[in-house]
Amino acid sequence: MDPISNPFSPGAGSPPPELAGRDALLEQAHILFGRVRRKKPEKSLLMMGLRGVGKTVLLNEMKRMAEQDGYRTIFVEASENKLLAVLLVPQLRTLLFELDRMAGTGNKVRRGLAVLMSFIGAIKVSVGEFDVGLDRDPEKGAADSGDLEVDLTNLFIAVGEAAVERNCAVAILVDEIQYLSSLELNALIMAMHKMQQLQLPLVLVGAGLPILAGMAGDAKSYAERLFNFPDIGPLEEEDANLALQDPVQEEGVEFEASALHEIYRLTKGYPYFLQEWGYQVWNQAESSPITLQLVQQTTELVVHRLDKNFFRVRFDRLTDGEKRYLRAMAELGQGPYRTANISGQLGVESSATLSPVRSKLIKKGMIYSPAHGLMAFTVPVFDEFMRRSMPL
Repeated sequence: MDPISNPFSPGAGSPPPELAGRDALLEQAHILFGRVRRKKPEKSLLMMGLRGVGKTVLLNEMKRMAEQDGYRTIFVEASENKLLAVLLVPQLRTLLFELDRMAGTGNKVRRGLAVLMSFIGAIKVSVGEFDVGLDRDPEKGAADSGDLEVDLTNLFIAVGEAAVERNCAVAILVDEIQYLSSLELNALIMAMHKMQQLQLPLVLVGAGLPILAGMAGDAKSYAERLFNFPDIGPLEEEDANLALQDPVQEEGVEFEASALHEIYRLTKGYPYFLQEWGYQVWNQAESSPITLQLVQQTTELVVHRLDKNFFRVRFDRLTDGEKRYLRAMAELGQGPYRTANISGQLGVESSATLSPVRSKLIKKGMIYSPAHGLMAFTVPVFDEFMRRSMPL
């Protein structure tokens, strides 16, 4: 079959041809945007899930939905190596200039730019010079204290008031939110708390690993009353079949039912894996229908590609000690894994001895703790990759 017509799109954040199984979550976002736009209180969204479940795809779809509902949007990806404030400033600058060009009266937008200039001045004290091209006088005493919790709140208030003046709303979307420091997450939660109290039209939609709810709860005890934390998991088999079957039917192609079932068994319903399997079997097929035999013949190729492009890029960032820790987890089978059992697998009497390695792996986003004394991989079926790539 023609590879140019291949409907599947494996990639980081690449939109799938069929966004199956996420209707309830997208409706939740639709309600959030609609209520806040109408000055009705509603919890913002912080989505949680493993790698490969499509969180970035959902964020991009929600960005599109918000813009359809009259929102101005900001999209940033949190990073281990860059401060949240530095990521937000250029985007807020662009947003405020857009609001300034809109028809309307009042000085809230111009004040927003002045407050942003004050905020930039406070950041420069801690991070040094960076160029954002904002030629405005700062508003002294506004968002310039050097305390991020206070300053980010004041900046968000100024942005929210500017949006009210221009009769629009603002959605801030943050991917990989688990990489925020505790100070940054504290500040973000406090700022959103103030948005809800003042009924300003600014919402937050974030996505991160399953540790996110615990991080937010540790940051502020009221976080669970301020946000919804939907858990984004693998697709049910019916939805996984739709994600595969509907796109190929538009090209006049069919999957055999047994082929669909085998792909679901192999992928466990994880959207990224579904896209990879769909992409490869399409390219290997000579004609419709796509058969069980073809799926089985293609499996070795797909596993090799996943090992090379999805798993190994994470594996190669690890130290030898970190790799041994993950290999010990994998040897115990499917998780979650008790820390005491991992220690036993490594021949270490006390799990406390391994605490530094464990902490580094959590910080690198490789593992997380679903409950006290338990660890799990953040990447689906990473245990299988570890057993393939690192024999005992």
